[in-house]
Amino acid sequence: MRRTSRGKKLSWMLIVCLLVGLYAGNLSVYAAGSDSEIPNIVANVSPSVVAIIGKPTDGKDSDHDRFNLAHGTGVIVKSNGVIVTNAHVVKSMKNIVVVTSDGKTYPGKTTHYDEESDLALIKIDAIGLSAAAFAAPNDIKVGETVMAIGTPISFALRNSVTVGIISGMDRSVESPYQLLQTDAAINPGNSGGALVNMQGKVVGINSQKYVDYSVESLGFAIPVNTVQYVLEHFEKYGKVMRPYMGLELEESWEAVVGLPAKEALKVAYVDPDSPAAQAGIKQGDTIVSFDQASVKTIVEYNELMKKYLPKETLRVTLHSGGQTVVRSVVLGEDPSASKSWVQDSEGGYIDDDQGKTKIGDSHFGWSMKYPAGLIQAFQSDDGSRVTFGDSKGEFGISISVEEKISEELSVTGLLRKLAMSSDDTVLEKRYLDQEPVPYAKVVAKSDEDQYYQARAYQKGDKVYYIALIVTSEDNYKNKVKLNAYLDLLDSFSFSFDAKDGELKDISIFQEGGTTFTNEYGLSFELPSGWEENKYGGELAYSNEDADQDVSVQVTSASSGDTLADWVAREELQFTGQYAEEYRQTGELKDENADGVPVKQVRHSWRMGGDTWNSQVNLYFIKDKYKYKISVDFKKDDHEQEAAELIDAIVKSMKVSKDTMNTSLGYIQDEDELLDPNGTNAYKNEKYHYSVRIPELWSTPGSYYKDSPRANFNFTGGSLTVEADDKSSVEDVMKKLEQGHKKSNENDPEYTYTITDDSTFGDGGKKIAIRYNLKKAPYEQTEYVFRSHNITYTITLKMNDAVVYGSECGTCGGGRRIISVRGLVLKTFGPAYAYNELGLNN
Repeated sequence: MRRTSRGKKLSWMLIVCLLVGLYAGNLSVYAAGSDSEIPNIVANVSPSVVAIIGKPTDGKDSDHDRFNLAHGTGVIVKSNGVIVTNAHVVKSMKNIVVVTSDGKTYPGKTTHYDEESDLALIKIDAIGLSAAAFAAPNDIKVGETVMAIGTPISFALRNSVTVGIISGMDRSVESPYQLLQTDAAINPGNSGGALVNMQGKVVGINSQKYVDYSVESLGFAIPVNTVQYVLEHFEKYGKVMRPYMGLELEESWEAVVGLPAKEALKVAYVDPDSPAAQAGIKQGDTIVSFDQASVKTIVEYNELMKKYLPKETLRVTLHSGGQTVVRSVVLGEDPSASKSWVQDSEGGYIDDDQGKTKIGDSHFGWSMKYPAGLIQAFQSDDGSRVTFGDSKGEFGISISVEEKISEELSVTGLLRKLAMSSDDTVLEKRYLDQEPVPYAKVVAKSDEDQYYQARAYQKGDKVYYIALIVTSEDNYKNKVKLNAYLDLLDSFSFSFDAKDGELKDISIFQEGGTTFTNEYGLSFELPSGWEENKYGGELAYSNEDADQDVSVQVTSASSGDTLADWVAREELQFTGQYAEEYRQTGELKDENADGVPVKQVRHSWRMGGDTWNSQVNLYFIKDKYKYKISVDFKKDDHEQEAAELIDAIVKSMKVSKDTMNTSLGYIQDEDELLDPNGTNAYKNEKYHYSVRIPELWSTPGSYYKDSPRANFNFTGGSLTVEADDKSSVEDVMKKLEQGHKKSNENDPEYTYTITDDSTFGDGGKKIAIRYNLKKAPYEQTEYVFRSHNITYTITLKMNDAVVYGSECGTCGGGRRIISVRGLVLKTFGPAYAYNELGLNN
C-alpha cells in the first residue's frame, strides 16, 4: 500500500519542516547533573554534527539570486564522510556544501534518498571524521534530558545547542512512522540535526515542529530505530526495500483524532493485480491481524511492515463476507521505493555564478558588468524583460527589448518612446549621437525622491531600453556611489561573446515546445506557442490559432477497475450518444509512455454537416489515478499536425509523485455513478413547476432559481421551460407562430405543423418543427398549455446526430422519436398539490 498516514491532526496548528519557516517557541532549560556535564557532552558530540548549505531548486528565480540559499543540518554516521540528514533538506537543494564544526567546507553529493522516512545520505570526500554513536532504542525513556544540535535560522548559528527532555514516544504526527516528541527548542534549519542524550548518543534526527502563536516547545524527531532501519537498507540494497501489498487502509474515527482505537483497520481500496488482490483480499474487508499481530492504526501498520521484505509471505486474518478468513499474501516491492531520484548539479559549488563578471542574453544580444551584489529579480516568460536589484537595496537596473520595429525611428521618435510619467520631474532629456550606438536619454526624479536614468537604443528592428533606478536622493548625490552606478549603466553593450567564460547567459529562449505540469503530477510537452486555455479550465491548453485543443481529466481508479474496462465504457458512452451515420471510431492502439501502458482511441463526429470533429484520447492508469488526455481538432484539416502533437505528448508524458499535490485524495469518476435511467429534479417554486431530467443533462444554476425561463442542455440539444403569468395560450401561440412562419418564408427547409394537444391537459397546443438544412438538421417540439393561471411553453430541440433515450435509438431514415426517457414535468398550485405530468410524443 501507499503508506500515507492521516496523522493525528490538530486543526489549530500548522506543522512545518524545519528547513524553512518561522520560529515560535521558548527555550526550555533543564538541570541535568552538574553544570559541567552538558558542555562536555556538547564538546564530544558537536564534531559529528555538520551544517548543510545549498541552492534551492523549488523557486522559479532561485538560480538568478546567489544570495538565495537553503540550509539544514546533518549527522556524520561514518568517518569517511557519510552523513545522514532529512530527505526534505536535500530534495530541493543543489550545489551542496557541507560545513563541519571546525569550519572546514566540503562539496557534498546526495547518494541515497527516502521520502517516506524523510531520511537521506550525503557523501563528502573526507576521512577521519568523528562519527556519531546511536543510543539503543530500548534505552530511550520519556522524561530523560536531551539536547538538540543544529543550524537554526542562519548559517552563522551552526552547531547551536538547546536543552530539553523527551516529552513523548510513539507519536503519530504527519509521518508514516512513529516520532519522538521533545520540548528542546528546534527551529527552521535544525532539520537533520542530532537529538542526543546525556551519554552523548543520538536518540533521533530532528525533523519537524508545530508552529502557532499559542504553541511552545513542540518538536519531533525521527527515532533511532527508524534511522537504523533506513541506514541498514541503504547499505544493503541502495534503497529502502519496502514490501507492497496493494491496500489502502482506513482508520477508525478514534484513531484519526488520536483516541485509543477500538475498531480495526478496514480495506478501503485494493490495487488491481496487486499481491493483496491475488490473495483474495477485497474492498470492505476488516483486518483482524497480520501474522498474529493486531494493529489499529496506519502508523502501527507501517511500523510492523519494517520487519518484512519483498517476496516474504504474510498471513492476514480478516473478516470478509461475514466470515473470518486467513489470506496468505506474497509481498511485492513498493513501486514508490524503486523510483530513482537524481540530484541536479550535485557537487557543484554553492555559488554557481562564481567567476562570472559579466551577464547578458545570447538571444537578444546584449551584455553588461555583473557586480557581486547584483541579483536578478524578474524575467518575463519570453526573456525580453529582465530586472536586477542590488543586494543592499540601493539601486535597480531594468532592461527590455522591443522586437520587430517596422521602421527606423527618428531622434524625436526614440525620445517619445522613452517618455516618462507626467508626475515625474524631468532633470535631463536629450539625444546623444555617439558611438557605438546613439541613444535617447532621460533623467528624472519621482515623487518618492527616487532618481532614475533611462536610455533607449535602436539597433536594427529592435529597440533596447535600459533604466537605472537609485532608491534614495542621498545615494544619487553621493558622487562615488553615483559614478559606480553609472559605470554599470555604461557597461551595457550590444554584444554577447559565447566563448567568454566570465559571461553568464540568462537567456531563456529555446527552440521547441514547452513542458506543462499540473497538480496531479502529470507533465507533457506541447509545441511552442501553446498556452493554458483560460476558458477551458485549469487543465486545458490551446494553440495560437485556437483550432486545436488539449485537455486533461484525472479521476481515481475504483478498486478492481482496469484500463481495458475503462476504455470500453468510454467507447460505449460515445456510440450511445451519436447516431451511427454521424459517428466514426478509429482503431484502438496500444502505446507505452514512461513505462505505463497507454491506450489510444480516436472518435470523430459531425452535427449534420460535412465538417467532422475529431478527438484522440489517451488513457492510462498510474498510482491509483486514471489519466485521460484528449486532443481535439478538425478532421482532415489538421491530420498531420495532430499526429505529430499526439506523438510528442506520448513521448514526453510523465507522472511524478514529486510534482503531485500532497493533498490529492480520492477523485470520483462521475461516469461510474451515472444511472442510464437516473434523473435529477429541478424545482421552480415561484412559477409552480418541477422538471425531472436525465442525469447526463446540465441543470440551471442557483442564479436561475426563480427565473421564468429554465434551460437544460445536453450534447446536441436542449430542453427549455418558460413560464408566463401574464399571457394566455392564444397570446403565446400567436407570437410563436409568427416566428415560425417567418423562418419558413426565409428558408423552405424549415417546416412546422400546429395541432391541438392534451398531453398536459385540455386546451394545449403542440408545434412540431423540422429543419432539414444539411448543416445541422434537427427536430424541435414545443408544447404550450396553461395550468394554475400560468402559461407554460416547453421546447425540446434535438439534432439528428444525437441519440437520447428513444426506444429504438435511430429509427428509419435517421429520424428519431422525440421522447426522452425519465423526463417528467409536474405543476403545482399555491397549495403545492402535485399533478404529475409526463412529456412524451
